[in-house]
Parts: sequence; C-alpha cells; structure tokens
Amino acid sequence: EVQLVESGGGSVQPGGSLRLSCAASGSTYSRYAMTWVRQAPGKGLEWVSSINSIRSSTDYADSVKGRFTISVDDAKNTLYLQLNSLKTEDTAIYYCAIGYGRTVVTKPPRGQGTQVTVSS
Repeated sequence: EVQLVESGGGSVQPGGSLRLSCAASGSTYSRYAMTWVRQAPGKGLEWVSSINSIRSSTDYADSVKGRFTISVDDAKNTLYLQLNSLKTEDTAIYYCAIGYGRTVVTKPPRGQGTQVTVSS
C-alpha cells in the first residue's frame, strides 16, 4: 500500500506563494494518477487538481486555475503543488490522493495533510 506524506504548508499573506510536496512510499508514483484536494474549516473535501498517470494531462478547479500548478518528480516519488497569488479563501488543509478527477474527494485522505493559512 502507498503511504502519502504532505508537507510545505504555512502561513502567508494574500498574494504570497507556497510549494506543497507529497512524498510517496511503498510504491512508485509512476503507476498512479495523482490529485490534490483540500478541506477548508467547516467544509467538506474540495477537489483542487489532478495529473494523469503518464503525466500528459492536468486539470484544475476553476477556483485555482491560473494560480496553482501540479507536477510530479517520478524519480523522487514526489508530487508537488505550486500555489501562487494566494487568496484568503485558499486557507485549508491540503491532502494528496491517488486517482484522477473530482471523484477522488469521495475517499477519505490517507495522510495528515498540510495546513495552508492565508491572512493579512
């Protein structure tokens, strides 16, 4: 079974940037499509972005399109999410998950997530 460990979160001001990482162990990323989801305080899981298993396609929620970038370093078994132009509404716990697309949010996250807080 794949273990996923998220990191890279923090507190930033609006307009700031962060890069989140998701390290996988127990298997290799090259086999799986991967997704980032997030959960804001008091809300359910929200799909953020996905990358397919052959790394030829990415998809983003409208709320983050043009600001966030998903990528994978298969040699390091690590998934990334670059967050730019952050807004207060991006405040959430971010989780990585196996799979592609919005249906990934129906499964509970495997990892502990990483907290992103955007405030002035």
